[in-house]
Amino acid sequence: MYRKQLFISLVAAAMLLLSAVSASAQLDSIRGKVVLKQADGTTVPVANAVIDIYRTDLPGKLENIKTNKRGEYSALGLSIIGKYVMAVSAPGASPKIRSNFKPGQDVSLDITLDPGDGSRYTMEQAKAFAAGADKSSPGSGTGPSAEDVAKNEELKRKNAEIIEGNKKIENINAVYNNSFKNGNAALMAANTASGAQRMDEADAKYTEAIARYDEALTADPTHPGAPALMSNKASALKARGVVRYNAAFKLEGDAKTSAIETAKKDFRDAADAATKSVQLIKAQEVPADAAEAQNFKVTKFNAIEIRADAMHLFVTKVDKSKVEEGDAAYKDYIAELTEPEKKLKAQMNEAKMYFDADAMEKAVVVYQQILVEHPDNTDAMLFSGLALFNLQDPNKFQEAANYLQKFVDGAPDTHPLKADAKAVLEALKQQNVKPQKGSGGKKRG
Repeated sequence: MYRKQLFISLVAAAMLLLSAVSASAQLDSIRGKVVLKQADGTTVPVANAVIDIYRTDLPGKLENIKTNKRGEYSALGLSIIGKYVMAVSAPGASPKIRSNFKPGQDVSLDITLDPGDGSRYTMEQAKAFAAGADKSSPGSGTGPSAEDVAKNEELKRKNAEIIEGNKKIENINAVYNNSFKNGNAALMAANTASGAQRMDEADAKYTEAIARYDEALTADPTHPGAPALMSNKASALKARGVVRYNAAFKLEGDAKTSAIETAKKDFRDAADAATKSVQLIKAQEVPADAAEAQNFKVTKFNAIEIRADAMHLFVTKVDKSKVEEGDAAYKDYIAELTEPEKKLKAQMNEAKMYFDADAMEKAVVVYQQILVEHPDNTDAMLFSGLALFNLQDPNKFQEAANYLQKFVDGAPDTHPLKADAKAVLEALKQQNVKPQKGSGGKKRG
């Protein structure tokens, strides 16, 4: 009885062992080496080449197997009865297909890649090309169909476009980085020279800054960095225009006229660049990232601020008929301001633009709006009075005299326009218009 039970146990154990051996024998491996063909016909090992193995008779795949630094790879766990296709890809190489191979310890599948775009086949593409993508290997098939070849070429074309597009983006980003760096350095040097009254040096440095900014803007005027670069260009043009405008008045005759026109061109170009900067930044979406959103906010504010400054000079020095465009620029800028002092300064500049552009009605409105909130602002009193007088409407003379007298009473004797205000008051007296005591003119909302 004991021997019989022992025999049965041994038979069961043997069957279990055979079963285990049989199960393990169903899986095997492949190995090989990947090399890249060189221009001179030699080959070099390819490190980090990607080996994607897909089963074609049943669902299954082994992906992202990579070669070592000697170009060697191995793949485990392949069924010896399965049918597979292997897609090999690597940077700088054309992808390659091997198919109809059988796993086994002695199977070595060496792959030679040709130079290419680094594209990689999907599982569907690999299976589609499996019939004969590599005719040099045993049992590889009869070759891809014309349709498969066309698909492959289209894939290569698209990948090449993507690679070329990425290279273009990288190159343009590099151009923008250099333009910001070199342009801003020149702009800062120009501002320093201008502050030190080295005007020839300032002119040259502003010109250099403008040229550096144009390098990037010419390469890609729609780049995300274009608004900031365009704003900086507008600043450089505006500042160079001021330098040239002031220098022109040291000349005489035709030389002076020519120099003034050159300065005016800078003012016009600055206004155009600043306006374009605002248009570009407003066309962009606010980034979701908090840090990027803050940078966007700063860029937008700077663009709007610079446009107001540039439009002020353009309207007052170049084309007074564009006062409505200047008005829009200032309204946009003032709407961004929250600090009372900065808002007041912007409103005073806006009103002065109207005054200098002979838009006296508009100037009066803004100056008197300022006086509602700042009733002791002597400059707002002065220019309200002068603007009302310049309208040359006798019905406005009394109000003008009231404002001017209040200015004269409150302004220090050192004020550069106090004498002018007294002269206008005297002219009004000649027309029997005298300031009313205790009146500062009508305060308009």
